[in-house]
Amino acid sequence: MKLLLHNRVLRNTLPKTALLRSRTRYYTTKHEFEPLRILFCGSDEFSIASLLKLYDEHQKSKEVITSIDVVCKPGKPTGRGLKTIREVPIAKVATKLYLPLHQIDTFRAWEPPKPQGLPINLIIAVSFGLFVPRRILGGAKYGGLNVHPSILPDFHGAAPLHHILLSGCKLAGVTVQMLHPKHFDQGKILAQTPAPGWEHKCSTVPELLGQVAPKGSDMLLDCIKDRLYLAGTDILEKVQDDETTEIARAAPKITPKDRLIDWDTWTAEKILRRHQVIGPLWSSARVNRDNSCERRIIWSTGFELCEDAPEVRLPVRQPMVSGYGTPSQSVYIRTCDNKVLRIGRIKIEGGSQADPIQAALQASMNDSIALSSDGSLFRFPLSSKQDVEKLSKATPSTRGVE
Repeated sequence: MKLLLHNRVLRNTLPKTALLRSRTRYYTTKHEFEPLRILFCGSDEFSIASLLKLYDEHQKSKEVITSIDVVCKPGKPTGRGLKTIREVPIAKVATKLYLPLHQIDTFRAWEPPKPQGLPINLIIAVSFGLFVPRRILGGAKYGGLNVHPSILPDFHGAAPLHHILLSGCKLAGVTVQMLHPKHFDQGKILAQTPAPGWEHKCSTVPELLGQVAPKGSDMLLDCIKDRLYLAGTDILEKVQDDETTEIARAAPKITPKDRLIDWDTWTAEKILRRHQVIGPLWSSARVNRDNSCERRIIWSTGFELCEDAPEVRLPVRQPMVSGYGTPSQSVYIRTCDNKVLRIGRIKIEGGSQADPIQAALQASMNDSIALSSDGSLFRFPLSSKQDVEKLSKATPSTRGVE
């Protein structure tokens, strides 16, 4: 019997030891192994699901997982005056489970723990945020594993769930790969949802997270039980090469720039989807004619597609008020595909969240006389994305935008 991989003969005969199959992987169980002393690196709900799955196995069988140490970043100061510390979610879980917790900003000069006086022999990084360097990986007998919430190499990067939804892709999957000593998301793939993935009907990250987190944790535990981490295990591994990575979609970290609306090119559908996935979105508008002051406008509660908008003049990039001074007053804006959006509550830089008209008046970006005469919410139209980016380069700031 022959097994082929990319038109090459892998081996001519099967050994007499038990043959196990996990999707497209074949391997034998003739290797010696020792109980796992895991260094688990994580941060959020996606990584918590995998930690809990491993913890349950640790409680059931110390012969498989003898210890788990947890690594995460320290909490960050936040809020007014930076007086409140926002803890990384996994830290609370590790403490509740009485697992040893190590909070670090960098691996530089840091040495892994030695549970029961023995070195860590497997590193697992799930939605961690820090790169695990070669020095740390090399100290673990079995190297490292990673769970990624996409079918790699597609949507490789820090924010796969966000970009899956932003792209409108309705297929999802998970991957378990080896940690690469030099790059994120370029390790050998050990297990993966069969392409093209399962169909999802999610529209928000929490919804999609609720699907991929349990599937990812199950796949990770299967890899642990099947001992796919063993060096030299005879597995048909899928290698992510430069060619496949180049044609796959990237999923970089979401930044404030991703939330800046391009009113000249974004359709109503794109604006609504972006707000749902990564909102609130923002724009910017001038306060005076000489361009000496420009303020950011946060579309706090987003927009509503308006099929029955009243007859009102809607110029490009200029929110317009309908029925000013009446109980039915509303604010609308036209998109580049000639759809009309009703604007919800907003927050103008330096102010608090409020009704759009109230916010504009409080920020002195308009007055009641002008509102009554021409219905424009602001004295000046919203700035184009290109103008905002030019201004940002000249005076970098992300105040009011997270």
